[in-house]
Amino acid sequence: MEPKKILIITYYWPPAGGPGVQRWLKFVKYLPDFGIQPVVYIPENPTYPITDENLVKEVSDKAIILKQKIFEPYQLASFFSKNKTKKISSGIIPNQKKQSFLDKTLLWIRGNLFIPDARVFWVKPSVSFLEKYIQENNIDTIITSGPPHSLHLIGLELKQKLNIKWFADFRDPWTTIGYHKSLRLSNYAAKKHKALEHQVLNSADTIIVTSKTTKTEFEAITSKPIAVITNGYDDENVEKQILDTKFSLAHIGSFLSERNPFILWESLVELINEIPDFNSHLEIKLIGAVSQEVLESISQFGLNSYLNNLGYVSHSEAIVHQRKSQALLLIEINSEDTKSIVPGKLFEYMVSNRPIIAIGPKDSDFAEIIMNTNTGVFLDYSEKRRLKSVISDFYNQFLQGKLQSNGVGLQKYSRKNLTKELVQLINNYD
Repeated sequence: MEPKKILIITYYWPPAGGPGVQRWLKFVKYLPDFGIQPVVYIPENPTYPITDENLVKEVSDKAIILKQKIFEPYQLASFFSKNKTKKISSGIIPNQKKQSFLDKTLLWIRGNLFIPDARVFWVKPSVSFLEKYIQENNIDTIITSGPPHSLHLIGLELKQKLNIKWFADFRDPWTTIGYHKSLRLSNYAAKKHKALEHQVLNSADTIIVTSKTTKTEFEAITSKPIAVITNGYDDENVEKQILDTKFSLAHIGSFLSERNPFILWESLVELINEIPDFNSHLEIKLIGAVSQEVLESISQFGLNSYLNNLGYVSHSEAIVHQRKSQALLLIEINSEDTKSIVPGKLFEYMVSNRPIIAIGPKDSDFAEIIMNTNTGVFLDYSEKRRLKSVISDFYNQFLQGKLQSNGVGLQKYSRKNLTKELVQLINNYD
């Protein structure tokens, strides 16, 4: 019997780097184990803010890959400023008070002329190509993955034209995502986003989200079924790492302006003054794209001499750093809107055997995951005294050579188990 074919429509795909590519790269890896043939539709000439050629080797040889050209305004906008365009594309938006005229102009254009996002010009040609492909290849199930949320508009139009089942997968929320308010939206644009979000959520057969809070938010907009399938970790073949000799606090991933944790910088300065020799051991290790505002804050607090800013590295290198750093930092924006964000790197952090120091808004979804798996400590932005105590405790364990985490119940977050959940969800509709 031939395996069931499922069409997956996604923008981020190797050689794209960063967190956006991991979710569907790994689902596609394991879907054949459950009798499903993944057909992946991606842009032929995308504008990825970061790339990781190593990930190309991870693409399943059992997947059928379809490519179609895409027009993206980022290609034109980079004529004015390639660096600024790349940062906006990757979600790194300058602090509002420090935005230049060009920053404001690019944000206004991004937010008001390209709704829901700059990949919207891919919708019509994709629908035209995929309508024919779906009919010719007897495909009855499609999955769209966003952001970019314009890909859900491809699903919307295909659903209107064909007798198919459509699953809309939201790796992040739509109108409540952290950077949405920074896009300088007009009233018209804000209403248009809301209207499209409502239409997608009420047209898809099932919505898939990565956190409980996003599910609750969407339940206020739609009565369609909503399933929570989190991100997860893959079993990486990484040699046992020798731990850093410094007391390294590592942040891996994009360090956005709004995530700038003054509570952390203040705590480190005070601990340097209070604990003998703390200054000789401390290392602040940043891996990934870091906003200028974060770097300026580190400098203003006098912490530059402790900074090791490695920039973007491949995913495989990032995994190595996760396992050799003494402790791992997970920072989320202090906002009601970000309680639903469960960073994809959390799950890789959890299996690194290194303790996590997580800072975010009170009642964040990822706080519960960290607590239930015994993989670290979560603090909200009002808990500076407790943060100092946690760092001091970790430091003392580091001096004794005893600093590590002892996670429990991690297997439920393995990519293979999560793919099994996805397949069960799909099969419920057959």
